[in-house]
Amino acid sequence: MTGAAIDHRSCPACGDERGRTAIASDPAAETLAAGQLHPFWSGLKRNKVFFSYRRCDGCGLLYNPLYFSTAMLAGLYADLEPNMDMVPRAMVQATQRGYFEAAAAAGELSGGYLEIGPDVGHVVAEAAARGDFEHFWLYEPNRGVHHLLAEAVGGRPATITCEMQDLSGVPDGSVGLAMMIHVLDHMIDPLATARQIVRKLRPGGMLVIVTHNEASFLRRLLGKRWPPFCLQHPQLFNPRTMRSLLGWAGYERIEVAACRNVFPSDFLIRQAAQAAGLRLDALPLPSIPLRLRLGNMLTLARSPLVSSYAAIEARERALERA
Repeated sequence: MTGAAIDHRSCPACGDERGRTAIASDPAAETLAAGQLHPFWSGLKRNKVFFSYRRCDGCGLLYNPLYFSTAMLAGLYADLEPNMDMVPRAMVQATQRGYFEAAAAAGELSGGYLEIGPDVGHVVAEAAARGDFEHFWLYEPNRGVHHLLAEAVGGRPATITCEMQDLSGVPDGSVGLAMMIHVLDHMIDPLATARQIVRKLRPGGMLVIVTHNEASFLRRLLGKRWPPFCLQHPQLFNPRTMRSLLGWAGYERIEVAACRNVFPSDFLIRQAAQAAGLRLDALPLPSIPLRLRLGNMLTLARSPLVSSYAAIEARERALERA
């Protein structure tokens, strides 16, 4: 693939360009024309196609050195199906309630609330019902769900926008809790995103991130058939690379742990079979809710207790010089 459809990238965490290919599909996405990649953009396919991942020599991050341009991505995301549309709503809610409960157990639920990529607002609704947030700042590119987000805040003051890159509308030092659920591994510049958010957090404010864990047992078991190896993820994290990225961005007290998802048993069996190249669509299967660790991790990170943007800026300058 050449031209405006693809960009070359250095490591989006540390800027290093050294490293070797760690995993690639056959064929690799970068060898195909842009139009040939549309069928592989969403859902599990028998034949996996993704951009080749490099392991950074500088920090260990797994990332795509060649990836879609911003313009190409805008068109692809415009056609994306609703997130987790194949999973019953009650089970999606149960999974995301667990993410919010982890945040509630670790910090105060006050100040501003910021969420990037809230989808239909499952966690937003929990925050509105159980927290004491002064204002909800919701950055969701899908305009079709904005009315659901407006309902989820339950009449609380809210700003809902399609913008995903520019958080300048959020007052610095005002946010008590920020959430990103399966968003950071989609961002072209995850370090810049993390740096923007830490400036918005009040002293001791918390950022909660849910991502896939590319060092998980499930990833090692499935190899290149692991579902997160796909066109939507320009980088994938593990606990060490997540801690490094957030440390460079200015966060403190970073905690990373495995988290659980709630899925129906028939969905898991069919998806596993499809990833292995089998089709079980016509076979009746039991549907039992299961709460499992499926290779995801939840990260809690806090802004410095003593607000010091000068210290954050000093870290940024040091990273740029490295």
